[in-house]
Amino acid sequence: MGSRRAWIVFSLFVISARPGNFLFAQAGSQSSSSSSTKHVKRPAVAIDSGIEAGTVSNGVYRNKTLGLSCRVPEGWVLRTEEMNTRDDTDSQAKSSPQRGTEENHGRVLLAAFSRPPEARGQDVNGSIVIAAENTSAYPGLTEAAQYFGPLSEVAKAQGLVAEEEPYEIAIGTKTLVREDFHKDVGSRMMRQSTLAMLSHGYAVSITVIAGTEDDVEELIDGLDFQGAAKVAPPPK
Repeated sequence: MGSRRAWIVFSLFVISARPGNFLFAQAGSQSSSSSSTKHVKRPAVAIDSGIEAGTVSNGVYRNKTLGLSCRVPEGWVLRTEEMNTRDDTDSQAKSSPQRGTEENHGRVLLAAFSRPPEARGQDVNGSIVIAAENTSAYPGLTEAAQYFGPLSEVAKAQGLVAEEEPYEIAIGTKTLVREDFHKDVGSRMMRQSTLAMLSHGYAVSITVIAGTEDDVEELIDGLDFQGAAKVAPPPK
């Protein structure tokens, strides 16, 4: 299973940024289009007729298809639409045989940041990015642990160091696979944890970034899985 850098880098491009100057600032317009977490409710539009996009209301992201809820810290800004707009633009600008057709096209379901990307700061800009990619893009992908092969390659290329091998973690009714990374960004350490699972024909990744282990764990503690809705399988 080869490394498909285009989508994985898209999901994780925040890892290559420095404090206060995240690459996400390149995606879409700036603070004028940032959304507060308090009064946002996005339509539950399905991606590829497989997984709904989910909604954010009162600081909680919910996705009925996945049975997932994710608490977004108060005051954080949402940049989900900008990330997907950027990916759509890049896809139209250049074609790639590995990207395949639209049904293989991954989407970001949630992108939340502790401050607007253009707002500089000395601390690490905390983030939560939830993404889904059709497993048909990865021939032979049968378990979530395999998804960390190409993902780890990209993380290593971006200067992140894996702290240990991927391991299983139970959250609510789901068991996911998790891998932890760290990166020295000047005078501070950036910590990243990515959790992944296979669901409804998709590889679903949840990536959190923070400046300390405690902050990473606090973000992960905001995740929960309950019963997932039944939907039709994604197109082949």
